[in-house]
Amino acid sequence: MSLPSRRRELADVLRELGWTVHRRSPERAGVGPIPTTELALLKQVIDAPGSTVGELAQALGLRQPNVSAAIRVLAGRGFVVKETSEEDRRVTLVMPTALGRAEHEAIAASWAAPIREALDGLSPEHRAAIEQATDALAALHERLQSIEAGKAEIGSASV
Repeated sequence: MSLPSRRRELADVLRELGWTVHRRSPERAGVGPIPTTELALLKQVIDAPGSTVGELAQALGLRQPNVSAAIRVLAGRGFVVKETSEEDRRVTLVMPTALGRAEHEAIAASWAAPIREALDGLSPEHRAAIEQATDALAALHERLQSIEAGKAEIGSASV
């Protein structure tokens, strides 16, 4: 099989895997389902505490009004708080709460459980190959994010 064909096959497999994982989006007892945008935002706020709404929107390739609305929902659930910047009182920073961190960990664990179970059912060779690919897949994810961020910067510069 040619290199372009293998890359297309990889893209197809990753798309299907992503969809399968996405469909298993966990519903947390007492919290109910959390939309994908809110899940992504909660993770981004935990990964980059003190970000502005604009920075969060850019990092995730989302529209700022959608991020603002989702942050209001997350704040209403007690997962994040908005704080005024010490350096510039006009700037609002988004910070995770202890409840938000705990919820993120619970969601991550509930997503990881079926993946762990599926991995356990694979041959040792397939498990090892997937585990060895973790760094390369993380690098691919970072590259995709940087490409998206570049497109967002180009789009906002032309407005």
